Amino acid sequence: MSVIYILLAVSIIVAIGFFIAFIFAVKKGQYDDSYTPSVRMLFEDELIKNKPKKTILTKEE
Repeated sequence: MSVIYILLAVSIIVAIGFFIAFIFAVKKGQYDDSYTPSVRMLFEDELIKNKPKKTILTKEE
């Protein structure tokens, strides 16, 4: 039973370590995207798709 407590404590310590590493990486700007904004205007036409106009057809009685 004591092995479960040891494994639980070790897993919590490892999880806290990964969380601290993640916070450190975010604060250092590792996940900042500096490339996409500079080329966004080049690919803007491909992102916008023309939607066909919806028309309502009615039967004449």
